[in-house]
Amino acid sequence: MMEAMTTSVPLRSPCPPGACICGRDPLLEQPGADLRILRLTREEEKVLLARLEKLKNLDDLKHLQKRMFEQLGIRVEVAPGFHEVRTMLGIEIEIDELPGLCRKTRKAIPTAIRRGLNNNPEIAFELLNANDLLRDT
Repeated sequence: MMEAMTTSVPLRSPCPPGACICGRDPLLEQPGADLRILRLTREEEKVLLARLEKLKNLDDLKHLQKRMFEQLGIRVEVAPGFHEVRTMLGIEIEIDELPGLCRKTRKAIPTAIRRGLNNNPEIAFELLNANDLLRDT
């Protein structure tokens, strides 16, 4: 007779006490909580960040934004800043508040996206075009 195998999804290990304000433990204790973000283990995070640094085009960035939301619940907005965009720092990258999202990860995702934009500046131009910021040039 075969025993039913229960495979559990590996969850991110907790941050050292006092090092983070992610709220991982209270999230685990909350019945019915969305635990998708806790599936982003440190190894998976490295893979995600490396992938963000190798963006191919604007559609690729949008695809990754969609996948991050579907799989992890992370909502990332990338848009030209309010002021004039002269460098990649003029591109605003915002991540919605999400219980369980590590403070370091919250900083690392925009950094990786900026590296991806720097590695492939055409994406920034596509982003500006998509927002009608280059229409008069």
